[in-house]
Amino acid sequence: MASPTPHAGQVSLKRAIGPKLLILFIVGDILGTGVYALTGKVAGKVGGALWAPFLIGFVIALLTAMSYVELVTKYPRAAGAALYTQRAFRTPFLTFMVAFAVMCSGLTSASAAARAIGGDYLKEFLTVPAVIVGIVFIVAVALLNHRGVSESVKTNIVFTVIELTGLVVIIAIGVYAIVTGAGEPSRLTEFRTDQDGGLFLALLGSTALAFFAFVGFEDSVNMAEETQDPSRNFPRAIFLGVAITSVIYILVAITSSLLVDYRVLEKSSGPLLEVVKAGGISFPPKLFALIAMFAVANSALINMMMASRLVYGLAGEGVVPRALGWVDPRRRTPVIGIVFTTALAIALISTGEIAGLGDTTAFLLLCVFAVVNVAVLVLRGDTVEHAHYQVPTALPVLGAVLAVVLASPLTGRPAEVYIRAGVLMGIGLLLWVVNWLVTRGRQGTPAAEG
Repeated sequence: MASPTPHAGQVSLKRAIGPKLLILFIVGDILGTGVYALTGKVAGKVGGALWAPFLIGFVIALLTAMSYVELVTKYPRAAGAALYTQRAFRTPFLTFMVAFAVMCSGLTSASAAARAIGGDYLKEFLTVPAVIVGIVFIVAVALLNHRGVSESVKTNIVFTVIELTGLVVIIAIGVYAIVTGAGEPSRLTEFRTDQDGGLFLALLGSTALAFFAFVGFEDSVNMAEETQDPSRNFPRAIFLGVAITSVIYILVAITSSLLVDYRVLEKSSGPLLEVVKAGGISFPPKLFALIAMFAVANSALINMMMASRLVYGLAGEGVVPRALGWVDPRRRTPVIGIVFTTALAIALISTGEIAGLGDTTAFLLLCVFAVVNVAVLVLRGDTVEHAHYQVPTALPVLGAVLAVVLASPLTGRPAEVYIRAGVLMGIGLLLWVVNWLVTRGRQGTPAAEG
């Protein structure tokens, strides 16, 4: 299947990412804070059957992944959800809000990671208030960001290997426990039914939170212009990437419940460290804590860089005040965008907990995913010259419905999540209005005489 070529005279990006590299990039982008920091909070909602919300989350993520695959193979350009929204609905304001929601999801994800760094993993070495550690870390990320630090895809492979190493350790501990007869297999079928709504809401609420662990695959579509033959390579890469991470998550969830009671996991901000300590294998807890901190820190760093560059891009498009796109002429980095996103992240770290920030990330992206699934159906009438993947019509419909359900209050999501998301999107709306007023004022100013 051939991919469309750039317009005449347009300089294209170098297509340096092959199919194997793309799979590794997607796996690395999905792995991180969700499984290392939020596994315990998910267990607290569902009980010992920790594998169930991750399995359901995988199915829902796969449905939306199919929609993304159709759109990225149809429109292999680096713009993601914003591009698809604009093509489908031709409404600049909606396109902006979708793009801003993606940016905010990066901030809430990075803030959750920053809070996790100062939790139980760091306590293996020293005890410092998590808020202070999170703020110091985010400021350090901003300084690195300002210096022009950037992660290439090949560097991301190194990070992915380190993150995977920690999860392979957990899975190996699980295998050892099964072989030696350790642990409590009966926990794997225990669902919490002592909460309002019983089993159904326990599954719904835990899946909504567990979904945070699956976000990241949507970022890969921004690499479309740098991927070799995207119409051919993206379907396999995204499906394999989501499947590989899902298998890892489910195995980690089984191991966690097998060895540690969900009540213990729920209370820990470093739940996998509890698994290492209970596993019966002499793996140094401090070493695992270091691996976990690296994985979580890497998630925050990538998300903060994405957020600042997205603000820069929005300013360049003239949909937010252009001052936010100012670039340091010496470092050639978007310094105002970095300051803006860092300030928002500090506010989030100061006012939110790991679970609430992770849940906000999932909520924002579920809203975006609902739009993307609808966009697939709207754009069916827009034909392109090259061959591309096409998802069966029923699946985007189901994906949109499930995304809306998981984003709804039916999940028992705390009100603070909706308030936090509303405040963030309100900031976006304010920026839009300010920019509109400034632009309108300039257009209404009479031309200077002489």
